[in-house]
Order: sequence, then C-alpha cells, then structure tokens
Amino acid sequence: MKGLYCKLGEAGKVNFIIQETNVPTSIGDHQVKVQVKGCALSPVSIKLCSDLKLQREHIPVGREIAGIVLQVGPKVSFFQADDEVVGILPLDAEVSGLCDVVLMDEYSLVQKPEKVSWFEAAAAIKDGLRAYTALHTLARMAVGHTLLVLDGASPFGMLAIQLAHYHGVKVLATATSPEDQAFLEQLRPSVGVLESLVVRVIGVWDSKVDLVDSCLEETGGLGVDIVIDAGVRLNEEEPEVKKHLPHKHDIITLLGVGSHWVTTEDNLQLDPPDSHVLFLKAASVSFLNEEVWELSRSRQGRYLRILPQPLLENPVPLYEATVSMEMVQRRQVRKRVVVKL
Repeated sequence: MKGLYCKLGEAGKVNFIIQETNVPTSIGDHQVKVQVKGCALSPVSIKLCSDLKLQREHIPVGREIAGIVLQVGPKVSFFQADDEVVGILPLDAEVSGLCDVVLMDEYSLVQKPEKVSWFEAAAAIKDGLRAYTALHTLARMAVGHTLLVLDGASPFGMLAIQLAHYHGVKVLATATSPEDQAFLEQLRPSVGVLESLVVRVIGVWDSKVDLVDSCLEETGGLGVDIVIDAGVRLNEEEPEVKKHLPHKHDIITLLGVGSHWVTTEDNLQLDPPDSHVLFLKAASVSFLNEEVWELSRSRQGRYLRILPQPLLENPVPLYEATVSMEMVQRRQVRKRVVVKL
C-alpha cells in the first residue's frame, strides 16, 4: 500500500512524496489494526520532530485518522473488531495515516460517536484537542470569563470559540480579512437562534481598528481574562506574513488582572518590563503544545479523557468540523481532509 511522506530538502524546503509501505504482520500486545476511513492532513512540525530527536529521512504525513478496528492485540482491553474509532498517530509513528491500514497503540484511540461521520471525526480531533487543552487545562476557563481568540476563523479558532461559548464564556475574536469578519459575525450556536457565538469581531485587517482599544472598550477597561493567540510579533520589523499578528505589548496591555495568556509562539521573548507588568496583573503565560499529552506517560490518562471531548455530540455540536473545513478549503490554510471511501 502507499502512504504520503515528506522529506526536508535544500534550504529547508519540504518535499512530499508517495511511497510504498508495509504494515507489520505481527501485532503487539496493546496494538490495534485500523482500516482508515478518513485522514486529516495537518502541517508537519519539522522543528518539533528535530527538537525531540525524531528526525528521519521520510516523515509520515497525516496523523489524525478515523476508521474501523480490524484486529486487536492479546492484551487490548478498550476495543474489539468492528469498533469505529478515531485517534492521533504519535509523532514517532513510522506509517502515514493515509495508508489503507495502520497499527496504533490502543491508548492513542477512542470510540467514534455513531452520529459523527468519518470526515468530521478526522477533521475535528486535532484542533478540538488543542482547544480543550488551551481552555480547560491551561486557562482554567470558567463561566463569566471573557476570552479573546486571535484569528477566530481558523479551524482551531472556530473550535475554541464554540467550546468557550457552550461553557458560558464571553467571546471576542479577531478577523484577518473582511470575509472572515462577515463569516464570524453570522455564526449562530444553532438554527433559529439570533444570538451570535462571538460578542464582538475585531477586524484587524483594517488599520483604523485598534485591538487593545476594542478589547478594553468591550470589557469596561478591565481587560480580558483569557487570550489565545495565533502567534505574536516580537518586534516592529517582522516579515510581511506576520503583519496581521498583534505585538506582544498589545497582548500584555489588554490582559486583565489574574488573566491567562495561552500562546502558540514557541520563541516568545519577554523583557523585564514585560514581566513586571505581568507580575502587577498577576497574569500567567502558558505555552500551548498539544503533543505533550502523548509525549508524557504521566499525562496519558488525561489524554484519554480529553481526546473524546471534541467529538461529543453533546454538549458541543459538531457542525464546527464541517464549517472549519469549508473555511480552510476556501482560504487554503493549515489543513485539508482526505476521506477514503
């Protein structure tokens, strides 16, 4: 069978190749053989693999899979043949999720809800896990909090918005284009409900709009309780691609007392004056790395508990998976899903 892999070329260029691969004939004690029905194509973190000494000549592409259990190992207790499952292949997996059949550890899989399609399950699981980790584990989200989601029209942003809205959190979001702003403003939690998922959409694409002023105005000058960024500018002379990102000083300014800043910026640099302001506000900064759940054995139990949450039919409706994928296909960013029939 064939799988999709990537190879790091000259000048850091990533090349994608399709090559033949074989599934081991023997199954480990806790392994599960899964027939893949759907696979999501998420960006490959070459840098993370390198940092963890997992760099190989060919890195498998496609880690979020949904499928049917074909066979289980002798000590597998969670699944049996014909179960419908969804999960995430580990970073050190040797096989691509786009293969017809994959072998996975049972601890990286959960049952797929009956009413959730293969397409939706594969599309939502990774960003859903990130959203749950950011809001529950890192930010300690609670009813009455105010949340700012940067780039709210992204797949991750969409899931974070809807998860927060369900838990009674007031949501603000930024939009990087007029199309994204219109899209976010018309979102509704269910058909026939006039209330919008986002209390205020801040169009950062418009140079006349100030992010800090908008957030302080919406919160009566108190600042927001939680910020989830999509990257930040560390200085004024950043590349054009980061032009729409807020400066780190803007984030620090709009934070409220006792707030949480969840950042995806792995190279965040805070100067002493920045730290002093955070100290005065008793604010915290957390780094969002969803891979930590499977990298740490001590966190494996929590990972198993969290993993099903993005796919539950209740309380969080799963129309966000389809909506998110439509947004991605239109904007050509971050993720595409290939569904195998």
